[in-house]
Amino acid sequence: MEFQIEKFENHTLIKVLEEKLDTHIAPTLKSELVLISGNGEKNIILDLSNCRYCDSSGLSAILVANRLCKNSNGTFVLTGLNDAVERLITISQLDTVLNITANVEEGVKMIKNAG
Repeated sequence: MEFQIEKFENHTLIKVLEEKLDTHIAPTLKSELVLISGNGEKNIILDLSNCRYCDSSGLSAILVANRLCKNSNGTFVLTGLNDAVERLITISQLDTVLNITANVEEGVKMIKNAG
């Protein structure tokens, strides 16, 4: 299994269980995100604490999540970034676009404060 998905009262937590968020799992992640959003979930926390690597298709999945949450007036939070993934997001200048927290607990607080 590539993801662990948990629904909570005011958000859905998606934990990527693979070490690489790349072309092998990004399309599946995008499908899951579209389904979750389609079910009316507006707040999504994506936990990448297990990921050591992310490529452009992984970034694309992250941006899809961000857009889906924005379109439904919700909040998308990216959390658990390791150095390599954080560097990629900074180089791509996505750190100015995305809500990024150090851990899931901070992400939950961010969603509560936004709502």
